[in-house]
Amino acid sequence: MKRSYFGTDGVRGLYGGPIINSQFAYKLGVATGIYAKAKSNDGEMCKVVIGRDTRDSGIILEKALAIGLSDAGCDVFTLGVLPTPAVSLAVIDHGACIGIVITASHNPAEDNGIKFFGESGGKLRDSDELLIEENLSEVSTDKYDESRESHLASLSGEDGYVKKALSILPGRSLSGWSVVLDTANGSSYRTSPRVMKELGAEVIHLGDSPDGANINDGVGSEYPGKLAEKVRQAKAKAGVAHDGDADRVVLCDEKGEILDGDEIMTILALYALKKGKLNQDTLVITVMSNLGVRSAIEKHGGRVIETSVGDRYVSEAMFRDGYNLGGESSGHIIIGDLSPSGDGLAGALKVFEVMLDTGEPLSALRKWLQRFPQCNRALRVKEKLPITEQKNLSRAIADAEKQLSDRGRVLVRYSGTESKIRLLVEGPEEEEMMTIMKNLTESVYKDLAVIDD
Repeated sequence: MKRSYFGTDGVRGLYGGPIINSQFAYKLGVATGIYAKAKSNDGEMCKVVIGRDTRDSGIILEKALAIGLSDAGCDVFTLGVLPTPAVSLAVIDHGACIGIVITASHNPAEDNGIKFFGESGGKLRDSDELLIEENLSEVSTDKYDESRESHLASLSGEDGYVKKALSILPGRSLSGWSVVLDTANGSSYRTSPRVMKELGAEVIHLGDSPDGANINDGVGSEYPGKLAEKVRQAKAKAGVAHDGDADRVVLCDEKGEILDGDEIMTILALYALKKGKLNQDTLVITVMSNLGVRSAIEKHGGRVIETSVGDRYVSEAMFRDGYNLGGESSGHIIIGDLSPSGDGLAGALKVFEVMLDTGEPLSALRKWLQRFPQCNRALRVKEKLPITEQKNLSRAIADAEKQLSDRGRVLVRYSGTESKIRLLVEGPEEEEMMTIMKNLTESVYKDLAVIDD
């Protein structure tokens, strides 16, 4: 059964739109509470913890969610502004049955979203989200009034998260380092600088002044240009950029060149392989990762497993089969020995661990991945019509697959968090890939209503 509201990472959309508004948040709170109570032992009181990013709309949505959860019989606590991986950890630390993060991640400030963790700290499965959606039809908003008080009690999640992050490296091991840190005016504006400074680094700040409306506004992992420029100017050891909820990371080497999730995963996987610390010699990635990742890992005796796009699918595969490293090219890095959630700070610190142990700068470590030539494009569309039913696009995909054969690949899919169609082409020749991408793009314009930004 297809989910109506949930995408690859919770529910997301324009704040004030048909989904992300206070009335829907109330209904979702009640529906989630019904689900949580049904799963708890003998219907006992279920504790729910809620964290959020720095968007102004998060305060309103948190209140509505909390009222709905309370009406369903849950005991609800706020964690305040906190990174997504810290909420995941807080679920475990506080013995909650559900954790909720109010965030639209890397999306602009006018968007917001709601995503969920189960009692293990991992994201809910598709089947669990379907159960919540089924409950929605039973929920009335008659009892909801925006003037109602939520009476939210507070719990701390920051100190436990910081302590966990500090355990990755020995104390003061970054002494003498200068690190440019871009926290996207988002939820990590306190936690990541705190950890870096306690480890001894000199922190040069970017995106550390949230005002409720400037999250991801030209800063953060989606806009790494300022990070690269600042690294070069300051002659820093490295640069780190998170997205709005800090479950992603991109890095910048000392020369001002950006490293994405594929490069980060390759560095961590090959280092773990060498140390005998990569469980079953396996790295878990998604179908969006460059073919060079697989080549690099297999060349050194490891193997790669692919999942659908979405860090929760990576996490599911990892914890189902006992793997301890995975992630996405977008920068979700999951360190299974630390957390079931993507964690941008942990990913950065683990790479710093490799730098400290090998004595190699990032500019050298990034060469561990030899990319296959790749071309990407994302087009905003009015409606996500079935790709297989689009005559021109289906023909263009088939022609491209026939042309590339086993020399490369084509991947066309809709984003699970935005109204976009994503096109990816990999192959041996750049000119050939550009031609294929041109044909795919033209076919999208013929078949779908494309909204030009």
